[in-house]
Formats: sequence, C-alpha cells, structure tokens
Amino acid sequence: MTTTEFRLYCFAQSGNAYKAALTLQLCGAKWQARFVDFFNGETRTPEYREKVNEMGEVPVLEHAGKRLSQSGVILHYLAEHFGKFQGEDKREVLRWILWDNHKLTSYIATLRFLVQFQKTGETPVTEFLRGRIKGSLGILEKHLATNAFAVGDQPSIADFSMCGYLYWPEEFGVSWSEYPRIGAWLQRIRKLPGWVHPYELMPGHPLKRTKE
Repeated sequence: MTTTEFRLYCFAQSGNAYKAALTLQLCGAKWQARFVDFFNGETRTPEYREKVNEMGEVPVLEHAGKRLSQSGVILHYLAEHFGKFQGEDKREVLRWILWDNHKLTSYIATLRFLVQFQKTGETPVTEFLRGRIKGSLGILEKHLATNAFAVGDQPSIADFSMCGYLYWPEEFGVSWSEYPRIGAWLQRIRKLPGWVHPYELMPGHPLKRTKE
C-alpha cells in the first residue's frame, strides 16, 4: 500500500495550484489531491478560512504537520525537501518567481478568469490586461533566446512557476506561434518525466457548477 506523504488542496482550473501539483509530480512525491470547490464558493466559507487558509486561496500543502500556502513558498519548500529543481542560482530563481507572480501569472490568471469563466467579453479591463500580458510574454520570449530554461540549462521551480497558466493558451487568447521560444520551452517542460497536463493532474475538470 502506498502511503500518502503530501496533501494538496487544489482544483483543476487553478494554475497556481498546478505549479505545486506539477512540482510534486516531477519530484516523484507520494501525494494526494484534496479537491477544493472554488467555483461554488468553498474558499469563501468561514470553515475554509478558519481551518485551511485564512487568505481563502489555493494551493495549500500539508506535510509533516505543516500547512503551507502561496505557490512560491510551496515550490521553495518542495525544492529544498527533495533537493531537486533548486537551480544553480537560487536568487535568480527567486527573482523569476517573484516576477512571475507579479507580472505574468497575475495578469493571465485575471484575464482568463474574466473571459473564460465570468464570460465578460472584451472590456476596457481585458484590453488593459492583454497589453500587460503581451509585454510580459515579450520579456520571457527574449530571455529564452539565450536560456533553455528560466535559469540556465536545467529546469527549476522558476520554470514550474511561470508555466502554471500557460498550458491552456486558447483560454486567454494567445498563440505560441507568436512566441515560438516560449512554445519550445513549454515543450521542454512537457517532456520532463512525470509531466501531466493540469486538467488531468488535478480534480475538477470539466467544470460543473451546482449552484448559481
């Protein structure tokens, strides 16, 4: 019988949760997904905020009596625990994770939520977000001209952070033909032993709403 060592609170549509799930998967961890019913309001309930995460977010990782939240913290913890994917330059890894959280994931996740799940259509807000995303993807595309991965020639948690929302480009209206180096980089990550698409790795796809 396989003993589960890690428990990850997650749902299939969360790119931030995918960052943690993918890292667990690539590290060969024994882990279990605990589905969070985000779209029906679970993270907004007093019980979730009191017992799981006061910030009302996923991912949350439970391991060895610890409960960790925020994807960057979880990635750092897992890299140290397994001694894998830490990168040759840890400060540079941290730099790209922070950049991702502020300049890439934040804009893509918001745009995707509006157009894919809220069905807002195009608005001044989505137009603004698309402009920001274009700028950020341009920075990453240029960086990858001289780097196989985010930091040097080997994958690190910086890559797993930045790719979190990028395996469903059609959901936020981007084609990797416009950013061929990013497309090639995503393929390099995809070829890592253990890689699984987010909709297959985490529970909750396809999306089913039970409440209005």
